[in-house]
Amino acid sequence: MIRISDGRMSGTGFGTVVLHVSPEAAAGGTLAIIETGDIINLDVSKRMLNVELTDEQIAKRKAKLKPFSGVEERGYVQLYQRHVEQASEGADLDFLKGSSGSQVTKDSH
Repeated sequence: MIRISDGRMSGTGFGTVVLHVSPEAAAGGTLAIIETGDIINLDVSKRMLNVELTDEQIAKRKAKLKPFSGVEERGYVQLYQRHVEQASEGADLDFLKGSSGSQVTKDSH
């Protein structure tokens, strides 16, 4: 079994796991339009993850998406939702970017 997620989690089951797919579904990423029965191809050695849909099918499904409106009004969850960047950008707080002088490398998260 292959587990594919745009979430951040600790601890996983056995087998191949693809985490931190970005952009996340809530941000309009393609993962949001995947339906039961869609074929997803994973080539670990080439670092490729593709869904067998045409560009037209993807565009039609994305056009039907309703914008995510579940942003919390306050607290840590609201801070996280509004300010943590996508995984491909380092998953850091946007307001800290460039402040520490240390760069987040691809292999460090």
